[in-house]
Amino acid sequence: MLTRRHFLASTLAAAQGQTTSRPNVLVILTDDQGYGDFSAHGNPVLKTPNLDKLHDESVRFTDFHCAPMCTPTRGQLMSGVDALRNKACSVTAGRAVLRRDLPTMADVFRAGGYRTGMFGKWHLGDSYPYRPMDRGFQTAKYHLGFGMSSAPEFDNDYFNGRYHDNGVTKRFQGYCTDFWFSEAMAWMKQRGEEREPFLCYLPTNAPHGPAWVDPKYSGPYNHDGLPAGFFGMIANLDENMGKLDRFLEQSGLRGNTIVVFMTDNGGTAGVSVYNAHMRGRKTQLYDGGHRDPCFVRWPKGNLRAAGDVDYPAQAQDVLPTLVSLCGLHTPQGARFDGVSLAPLLRGKAEMPDRMMVVQYGQVPKKWESNVIWNQWRLVNGTELYDFRANVAEDRNLAAANPGVVSRMRAHYESWWASVEPGLKEPEPVAIIGSPEESPTMLCSADWWEIYADNPGHVSNAVGGATGAPWYIGVAETGEYRIELSRWPFNLMLPLTAGREPQKMHMGSLPPGKAMPIAGAKLRVGSGRELQAKAAPGARSISFRVPVEKAARIPLHAWFTGAKGEDVCGAFYARIEKV
Repeated sequence: MLTRRHFLASTLAAAQGQTTSRPNVLVILTDDQGYGDFSAHGNPVLKTPNLDKLHDESVRFTDFHCAPMCTPTRGQLMSGVDALRNKACSVTAGRAVLRRDLPTMADVFRAGGYRTGMFGKWHLGDSYPYRPMDRGFQTAKYHLGFGMSSAPEFDNDYFNGRYHDNGVTKRFQGYCTDFWFSEAMAWMKQRGEEREPFLCYLPTNAPHGPAWVDPKYSGPYNHDGLPAGFFGMIANLDENMGKLDRFLEQSGLRGNTIVVFMTDNGGTAGVSVYNAHMRGRKTQLYDGGHRDPCFVRWPKGNLRAAGDVDYPAQAQDVLPTLVSLCGLHTPQGARFDGVSLAPLLRGKAEMPDRMMVVQYGQVPKKWESNVIWNQWRLVNGTELYDFRANVAEDRNLAAANPGVVSRMRAHYESWWASVEPGLKEPEPVAIIGSPEESPTMLCSADWWEIYADNPGHVSNAVGGATGAPWYIGVAETGEYRIELSRWPFNLMLPLTAGREPQKMHMGSLPPGKAMPIAGAKLRVGSGRELQAKAAPGARSISFRVPVEKAARIPLHAWFTGAKGEDVCGAFYARIEKV
C-alpha cells in the first residue's frame, strides 16, 4: 500500500496551476442526531425547516449507513476504509485514532490543490500525529475528545469555552455551534475571495449531550416529557444551517459547492419521540443504530433531480465519491472499502450488487455485526430481517431463508479474516519526543481497552485499581519527564482532592471522588516498575525516565495508597523530553 507520506509527496506538485472551476466541497456531520430527528423524515414534534430545505434540494441516500458510534463513523468518512481495518473502531479505549499510513480526505484534497479546513469535533486523536492538522487540514479549529465534557476537555463549556487553533488553546465567545459555523463561513469566504477551491469539514459536537443550549431554542419543546435540550440543540443547528445557506448564496459559492450532510450514528435522546419506526438506537446493530441521512447537493454539478436513492450506501463511500466528482487522484495502491456513488448522483440506475458490514467495538468480537445486502440485514450472524418489508425488524426470517443466511455469513467470514489480524496490534495513541508537539498530554480516554472518557468516569475514578496502559511511540531516544495527575492539570487540584459539583453556563459537572493517593507507580515498555511518593498537598507526581526510540511501547501509570496498595489509574499524564 502506498503510504500517506508517499502519496502526498507524489501528487502535490501535480496540483500546481489548478483552476477554481473545480467544485468546492462542504461536508457537514452532526453528532448524535438520528434519522428520525428531522421534520422532513416525519418527526411529529421537532421543526427543522432549513434542514428540510436541504433535504428537498438534495439527492438523498435513504439506505445509508454509518457506524453505531461516532469515532468509527468519522474514521470511515475520512479514510474510506472500514473501522475495524482503519483501527478507529471505538470512541475510547485506545481505539479512537486513525492509522497513520492511511491518506485522509484532507490529504487527498490538499494534494489535489485544494485548501483544507475543519471546524468542530475531530475525535480521531488528540495528540501528534493524529491531530487534524497532522492529517491534512491546513486550518483546524477543534475541541478534544468526544465533546466539551470528555476526559481531555473535562471542565470545558458549550458557552464561552476552549478550543484549539492548529494546536494552540484559545477561547471562543458565545455558543459552540454558532462558533463552528461562523469560523467555517469566514474561512470559506476568504477562500472564495482568493479563488481557491476548498474542502471544508464542519463536524459539530451538537446535539451530543450534555444538552446545554439557550432556552430560546429549548423553550418550545419544554413540555410533555420531550427532550427539550436535545431538540433545542437541533433547533440551533437548523438556524445555523439557514445562515450557512444564505452565506453560500450571497457569496456566490452556492452553485459550485458540493454540500454533503450526514449524521454520525443512530438516534439518541429523540428515539422515545420518533425513530422513523426503526428498531435500535446509538450503539446497537439494528438499523436504528446506524441508518442515517445523507443529503448531497450540487446546484451546478449536473446531478440527477433531487429525490431518493435506495441503493445501500455507507460513510466509506463519501471519499471515493468526492474523488470522482472533483476529478482528484485516488492514492496509488490505496484500498477503499467504499465505492463511488457518482454514477447514482449522475442519474445512472445500475450499480454493482454489494454486501457491507457494519461493525465497531471497544474490543471487537466476531459476529457482533450487521451484514447488509439489499433489503436483507444479518444481525449477530443469526438474525435475518427484510428491512424494506419490516422496518421494525421484529420478524426473524433466518429459518425460512437459509440460502440468504449462508451467503451473508460467507461474506462476513471473508471480511472478518481480512480485519481480525490487525485488531491485535494497538495503534499508538501518541508519539512522544517529537518537535511537532511538546509536551504530549495523555488521559484516560486512551487507556487500552478500558472505557474511561466521560466526566463521570474521571470524577468517580473508574477503571480499576491500576487503570490500563497507553500505547505510545517514541520519536527519539532520551530522558523523559513523565508527570502524573489524578485531575486535569489546569484544575491545579491536589492528588487527594475531591470536587464539588461544578456549575456551568447551563448545567453542572458531577462531584468528584477523593482518592487516598500517597504515591505512584510507572512502567515504561519492558522496563522495571518505578515508584515515587507524593509530597504533602502535591498536585502531581513526576518521574525522569530514559526511554529508547520505539515504534510502539506500553506506558502504564497508576496511583498507590499509604501502604503501597493500588488505588486508581493515573488519569492524566504530561510527557516531555528533557
